[in-house]
Order: sequence, then C-alpha cells, then structure tokens
Amino acid sequence: MQPLAERLRPRTLDEYIGQKHLVGEGAILRRMVESGLISSFILWGPPGVGKTTLAQIIATRLKVPFFTLSAVTSGVKDVREVIEKAKSGRSFSQASPILFIDEIHRFSKSQQDSLLGAVEQGVVTLIGATTENPSFEVIRPLLSRCQLYTLKSLEEEDLLELAQRAITHDVILKERNIEFRETTALLRFSGGDARKLLNILDLVSQAITDTPLVFTDEIVTACLQQNPQAYDKDGELHYDIVSALIKSIRGSDPDAAIYWLARMIEGGEDPAFIARRLVISASEDVGLANPNALLLANACFDTLMKIGWPEGRIPLAECVIYLASSPKSNSAYEAINAALATVRETGNLPVPLHLRNAPTKLMKGLGYGKDYKYAHAYEGNFVKQQFLPDNLKELRLWHPQKNPAEMKHKEWMQHLWGERFDE
Repeated sequence: MQPLAERLRPRTLDEYIGQKHLVGEGAILRRMVESGLISSFILWGPPGVGKTTLAQIIATRLKVPFFTLSAVTSGVKDVREVIEKAKSGRSFSQASPILFIDEIHRFSKSQQDSLLGAVEQGVVTLIGATTENPSFEVIRPLLSRCQLYTLKSLEEEDLLELAQRAITHDVILKERNIEFRETTALLRFSGGDARKLLNILDLVSQAITDTPLVFTDEIVTACLQQNPQAYDKDGELHYDIVSALIKSIRGSDPDAAIYWLARMIEGGEDPAFIARRLVISASEDVGLANPNALLLANACFDTLMKIGWPEGRIPLAECVIYLASSPKSNSAYEAINAALATVRETGNLPVPLHLRNAPTKLMKGLGYGKDYKYAHAYEGNFVKQQFLPDNLKELRLWHPQKNPAEMKHKEWMQHLWGERFDE
C-alpha cells in the first residue's frame, strides 16, 4: 500500500494546494503552463511544500517526457545519459523534455557544469528543487539561465484544506469517519509541511483503531511521542528538539544540551544542520563573552565535513559541551538589532565629509576627506574624532555585558573615549 502522501499527490494545478503566488489564477507559473512555453527554473523552498509535485504536474500538462535525477545519488555520467536520451527521443514539434533534479544544491560544480550546454541549447528544460539558497549553492552560469521561484511553507488554512481532502477523498481514510475536534498539535507538528501532515494522519489512523476516529491534540501528541520515527529531520518534533538544544546551551546546562544533541542524532537529523545551529549559537548566545566559541564552532563544522559520520558526533558533542559551559553574552546580537532599528528609523543619513572617499580632484574640492585623522599616525594608534552621522554622534549601540572578556573591552574603550563608555 502506498503512503498517504503518495496516494493523495495532486495531478493538476487545480488540485495543488498552496503557493497561490505562483500557481493561483493569473500567477506567473500558471500562465507559463497554460501557454505551453516553459523556461528552465529553480524552485527554492522548505521540504514538503510541493516542489516535486509541481514539476510532475507541469510535465503531465505539457505532455513531454519527464526525467528525474536526485543530486544525492546521481553523478555526471547519469546527467549525460539523461541528456542523450532527451536528444534522441525528442521530435521537432515537441517541447523540450523536462529534467527535474531534486536537491540540486548537492550537485558539485562539475555536475552542474555538465548541464549548461543542454539547458542553453534547449535540449532539456531544467527544473531544479532546493531547500538551500541557490545564490550560494548553484553556480552562477547555471543560475543565470534559470528563473528562480520561491515556495513558502504552507499556511494553516492550506494544511487544514489538505487534511479535509485527505479524510474525504482517500480511499482508506474516508472509511474511518474522521473528525478533527482539535488541530493545534496537528498543525504545529506539521511545521508548514504537507508531507508531514499527511504522514501524521497516516500514523494516527494506524495507531488508533476507533471508528469514528476523533483527532485531538492529546491523541496526536501521544502517537508521535510513542513512535520511534516521531522526530523527523524535516518537521514534526524537529523544531521542538532544536529549540530545546539551543535553549539548554543558552541556559548553560551541558547535561541537557548533550541529551538533546543525542535525541537529534538518534532521530536522523542532518549533522550539517546541527553544526550550523551551533555556529549561530556561538555568535548569538556566547558571543563576546568567549570569542573562541565561534572559532571552535567553525572548526567543528569543518571537521564534520572532513570526517563524516558517525565519528562526526564527537566534535559535535565537544562543541555542544563547550558552548553550554561557556560564559554567555548577547551584546553583539543586541547591538546589531539596535543598529538596524536605528537605520530603519533614521534612513540614509549623510556620511560626514571627513570620512568620505575622495578619488577625484572635484571630490577633494568639495571637502571630501578633509580633516580626517589617520589613527596610526597618533600615539597609541588612536585619536578622537567623529565617526557617526551628525544626527547620531552621541549614539551608543554596543553595551558590554558583565563578563571578564567584555569588561576588558569596556576598560579599553573607557581609556580611549573616556566618559562616553561609562554605563
């Protein structure tokens, strides 16, 4: 028996739920499909929002061959074989075959290079799907040949519509006379992911044999916690466990932090995702109280990429314990947020003349760079002068917190600037 998510997969745009900004009436992708003229594009969005389904719907609507590759398991040889099949099987009157590549961000540069000629010549129409920002993960020549469309996590109303469709249209669920008495837990564990929502419906309907079956928050939570697959790296308890890990680090509890790390590892979480979260925590929560934390978190990430799994659990554990047991400061986090709020409130204030670049004689004549004092020309490599815009010259954004590392910075600032850094 197919999983519910597969049984309920939409076959047309009218059945497709969500992404109205792309496939709603008059939206850009719907117009392209209806015209029959599709250019290569990349779909960027979180898991379970319909990237693969959308590609299949488009291929079916256009009646063209549909080839699919996974960047996890395919190499350059596989790409070339598909391109040759597309060349040999295409008629002159037919639109280009569609090549769908899932997780295209995992393709190496050479793999992506192998696609360029076929995409540029129209041998295939490329549809790529990625959960990572294509600007960083897809090579520029390929990205320039593709449109980029961003898909969003499904809204609550989209998920509820999908749930209703499942219990009224699926051949198995509609026999269970299902009622949704409460939906808070169902929506929260789904995390905007259609596939996860359907998996939860599947799981609960198999675990609870009552007919009619009444969904409540208590039943959904109990079923997920009792199921060994309840933690899912793409949704459900994923966000709660990640939150618990970061809050345990922030709260300086290494025992709790290492426990939640173990939960993530046992749940099959992507190790790179954990490492990225630790880099963020090192910056946001440990910060200037122990700047070495960021160095260690970056070293952990690099080591993990080099040695792989399962040995990678060891540097992750080392980093988690180090971050949790370090002194904490969010002064840099608070400072950048305060600075951004100031910029949004005050707009583009002029740069003081003495700080402006003066590459031409005209600019120098207008006073650009005049009276700027070169700090290294003064004793102690410092001289007092104004660096903020005139309207903000007394502004304080960074407020050092009371830990040994930042107290040293504060003392040095007081030595240089005097009472400006007196709190």
